[in-house]
Amino acid sequence: MATPFRAYAEVCEALRATPSRLGKVRLAAQFLQGLTPEERAAGARFLAAKALPETSARGLDVGWSTMRAALGGAAQRTLLDDPLTVRAVDAELRAMSAEQGKDARGKRERRLRALLGRADAEERAWLLALLHGELRTGASDGVVLEAIAKASGAEPASVRRAHLLRGDLGEVAAIALNEGPGALAAVQLRVFVPLRPMLAEVAADLAEGMRELGACAVEPKYDGARIAIHKRGGEVRVFSRRLTDVTASVPECVEEGLALRCDEAVVEGEAVACDAQGKPLPFQELMRRFRRVHGVAEERARIPLTTHLFDCLHVDGRTLLDEPAEARWRELARIAPPGSLAPRIRTADIAAAQRVLDGALAAGHEGVMLKDPRSSYSPGKRGAFWLKVKPAVTLDCTIIGVEWGSGKREGKLSNYHLAVRVPEGEEALLVQPASAPRGPVTVRPGWAMVGKTFKGLTDAELDAMTERLRGLAEADEGWGYRVRPEVVVETTYNEIQHSPQYMSGFALRFARITAVRDDKGPEDADTLGAVRKLYEAQLKGKVPT
Repeated sequence: MATPFRAYAEVCEALRATPSRLGKVRLAAQFLQGLTPEERAAGARFLAAKALPETSARGLDVGWSTMRAALGGAAQRTLLDDPLTVRAVDAELRAMSAEQGKDARGKRERRLRALLGRADAEERAWLLALLHGELRTGASDGVVLEAIAKASGAEPASVRRAHLLRGDLGEVAAIALNEGPGALAAVQLRVFVPLRPMLAEVAADLAEGMRELGACAVEPKYDGARIAIHKRGGEVRVFSRRLTDVTASVPECVEEGLALRCDEAVVEGEAVACDAQGKPLPFQELMRRFRRVHGVAEERARIPLTTHLFDCLHVDGRTLLDEPAEARWRELARIAPPGSLAPRIRTADIAAAQRVLDGALAAGHEGVMLKDPRSSYSPGKRGAFWLKVKPAVTLDCTIIGVEWGSGKREGKLSNYHLAVRVPEGEEALLVQPASAPRGPVTVRPGWAMVGKTFKGLTDAELDAMTERLRGLAEADEGWGYRVRPEVVVETTYNEIQHSPQYMSGFALRFARITAVRDDKGPEDADTLGAVRKLYEAQLKGKVPT
């Protein structure tokens, strides 16, 4: 029997009212166990505020204005209406995502209006929250993955690993609950199913990084876009770091994939936009290529891409995630086409590493990456096995609010509230300066504001960002909007200061946006721990200010 959507609304209410993590896991597990086998994938995703599969090629593309219009036109539900079910909501959301072409927005609005018309007031509220991607129940991905483990009897570690390999929480729930815990052990990397990339931490300088890692691989850090190239026979697909299929936009990367000397592979690298002399172009130029779906040949002639490969995750039926980085590099060197490998050395000599850094900077790159040659590959995780060293330090922040401008910026949303992530399990006890009245402050998982800026964007970019952020608005505060944390911006600053003004305890002085990182999602933003680390290094005079 189909599960009423009201059951989802009720469990969300209960989750919001339950403060303990264990209590949330228990409630979520009970909900998952009560679903039919066909509903479990959607039910798990919905609990984690995901309207569509994480690997979906298309987004929902339903902004605030569309929701407001649909809500205004939705009819009052009557007793004669069929009860809304979890399965029906999933089917409609998928259908809305699939709408393309002429009047696609109107079609999505009409579908949404009809869906809202089948819901009562409470169901509507939770449906709109799901569309926003912001339930505020405290049921993070980690909580839902633990609930899947509890509901299925699986080990939490096996559930987490399956999620990393498949990239979709709903699919993992369906495997664990419908096929049993043992089926999780058989989950492997699949060619043409993208993985979340392994991420790097910040090192203040070469000395600190090499002190942490010892003898390590040193390679240039490019100001490009992270890509994964998947190959099987004569078919190649290219995915961005946000798991988007960008194959049609990057024929140069496809050619690199076809030239791999193997039948089947998943390799990683960086795509860099270059000028006629081969010098790297600014990141925003690269993003024009990644957005291009028409006139690609003309854009290729104007903005050619160079691919630098640096990791091999799978080759000819063998998954290499658990192999040490040095072994993965050897496999990459064996199959990579000539000239495509990122240059690297392995050394414990800081002078040798400095020469790589100097060469990278002279070539127009950002800095260097330091990688532990013994480390396995951890999809989606940020850790101390990979460290980035950049003389010009930047932070990837997420915009969580925006204020209306004044003067020549009147009518534009132009003062951006910048925040960094506080990952689950990394709650930070921040010791404020003696002058701060609050004393120690515990920051909860989520977002911690570190400053504001109105600098860095052109007039055209300001106009585009105004429209974009209005579509992400969650609350109109009069001075501007609180917005869904989705837009990631690369931010420079003069220095990091202690600040009682922000709950994070820190403020970026003279912050300036240097790039809108459309290749990154909010999960890729830097953490409060990274800010603290840079602040402490700054006190020791290690970080340029």
